[in-house]
Amino acid sequence: MRVYSYSEARQQFAELLNRASREGEVEIRRRDGHVFVVRPATRCGSPLDVPGIDAGLSRAEILGLVRESRRSTARLLNKTRTMQEASPQGRGAKQRRRPVREQI
Repeated sequence: MRVYSYSEARQQFAELLNRASREGEVEIRRRDGHVFVVRPATRCGSPLDVPGIDAGLSRAEILGLVRESRRSTARLLNKTRTMQEASPQGRGAKQRRRPVREQI
């Protein structure tokens, strides 16, 4: 780690910041003995903050894909409901309830 005097740090401030960025940190030492550490700040961003991609699709194409996805999901849900209603344990059939036992 590089140690700068206060005067050197003032005169070479840009170089000091570049070195801190490369090496992680640098020290600045004053005449009275006080020592200061300069290090780059860590970026605090959202893990969901990701760069976008250019898929080469127009707005209309994207909307069409979303609508098709919703239609296929709705078809799947309707099919599942139909299967549940047709099964003997479906909504129309009487279900036996099991007693709930208390857990200690």
